[in-house]
Amino acid sequence: MSSPRTADRLNRILAMLPWVIAHPGSTVDEVCERFGYSRSELLQDLNLVLVCGLPGYGPGELMDAFVDEEEVVVDAADYFSRPVRLTAAEALMLLAAGMAVLSSGSAPPALDSAVAKLQAVIAPDTESVTVDIGSEPEVASVLREAALAGRVVAITYTALGSGETTTRDIEPWAVFSTLGNWYVSGHCRRADAERVFRLDRMRDVVATSDTFDPPDVSPAPEVRYSPSVDDVTARISLTPAAAWVADYYPVSIVSDGPDARVIDFSAADPKVTARLLLRLGRTASLLSGPEVAAATETLRRRITARYG
Repeated sequence: MSSPRTADRLNRILAMLPWVIAHPGSTVDEVCERFGYSRSELLQDLNLVLVCGLPGYGPGELMDAFVDEEEVVVDAADYFSRPVRLTAAEALMLLAAGMAVLSSGSAPPALDSAVAKLQAVIAPDTESVTVDIGSEPEVASVLREAALAGRVVAITYTALGSGETTTRDIEPWAVFSTLGNWYVSGHCRRADAERVFRLDRMRDVVATSDTFDPPDVSPAPEVRYSPSVDDVTARISLTPAAAWVADYYPVSIVSDGPDARVIDFSAADPKVTARLLLRLGRTASLLSGPEVAAATETLRRRITARYG
């Protein structure tokens, strides 16, 4: 499974390339403004797709992507300008995925119309395709109704990682299912930040009389890590061989150069960061973070002692 950061990057690339091909002469500033890029991010994505292409990998199938005097150029990628042609199996998989999202209750209105159009083409018999993503927990209806009414919900929650049980007041935004589990996203008043909670870790779920104003645009309902003020943050320098860490984990990029990418990595437990540093070996170095440095040294001694 890819991280949200990687998925967002891929989606932006797939949106950017057809637009640039359809608008030759587009400048760096135009592309950055339209797709929310910084200049360095755009250059990184163009370098990523350079010489990517279709199987066969001859000169005619590989893309050429670069910046020429502030003009963004994408060449030899005409297949991005053609409508996507799906096989029967691909279309059925797409339909099933769309129906699964609809049944979770977290789909945008546009998806309902798109699924109906696709089903009318490949499965006009409405009874021929059934998608079951598992029975909905009882608390899901309480949370969903509270989200629609703008009511605060009091919950008792046991964290999966630490096992700590806390009582929280949350402002629910969306109830959704993914990876075989049910979740609710919203604003946690205890943490004073966005959080995602697993429904099977909840008990004593009660809608209160307290109300809230939902955000104008809620973040996409997805499972992701939200750093808290109690997290331990370490500053790490990554060589190009370890640059993938910034795409896979939710980090803050401090600086990005051809020889090193510097990030701030946050975790509730410094041992999490220590394990990552040992895994990366010489491709990463800890710049600051005394708790992580101590945890890394302790873990290193334990491993050395175990293997003698």
